Amino acid sequence: MKAEKIKDISILLAEDETELRETLSEYLQLFFNRVYTASCGNEAYDIYKQKSPDIILTDINMPNLDGLEMIAKIREDDKETKIIVISAHSDQEKLLQAVKLHLEAYLIKPIKTDTLKKMLFDTVELIRKTSHRVYVNETIYWDYDTGTLWKNAKEIKLRKMESLLLRLLFSEPNRCFSAQEIFETLHEEKENKEFSSHAITSLMKRIRTKLPEELIHNIYGLGYKIIPI
Repeated sequence: MKAEKIKDISILLAEDETELRETLSEYLQLFFNRVYTASCGNEAYDIYKQKSPDIILTDINMPNLDGLEMIAKIREDDKETKIIVISAHSDQEKLLQAVKLHLEAYLIKPIKTDTLKKMLFDTVELIRKTSHRVYVNETIYWDYDTGTLWKNAKEIKLRKMESLLLRLLFSEPNRCFSAQEIFETLHEEKENKEFSSHAITSLMKRIRTKLPEELIHNIYGLGYKIIPI
């Protein structure tokens, strides 16, 4: 039976050797639904800025911008992205530089696939345990810390009522909230406000114009819910 690919976590591979890059890319695609590749540090950094991968797997010696320089650039503002270095070098100076950059691992070439696989899956498990996000598809997630919705690393701007609605739905993914529950949550500061199903229907229509189709599921006769991947 074919294992289901990892959909909620993306990975960026930076490797200048064409054959190794293609081999590793094919291997990563066995496990990850979203795999980005780069042939140099500059290209990898550009992809990092555009796609915000959860894991970066990078060589050190690359043209234009080497791996350690690229990681240092990322670490100026980002201490969270998980980074694994692969290198043909095991000298003390490189290792000491790497330690300062908060890496998950420093793997020496040639890479053993079992070792790489274990490291990747351990990293995926760590991300899932510490992440405060819930993904509804491969590119859209709700950030619990900030109460914001993101698509392709860009925040989807929400009005106050839209934000309150999504906070409620994401508070218990897979749970169906009735129109009455939603109305009472949105208007809890106005205790005497009379329930209006039309108000909820109108809100759903408005918010769906800026959200991907099927983000909010309408369960006939019961209410609305979010179904994460």
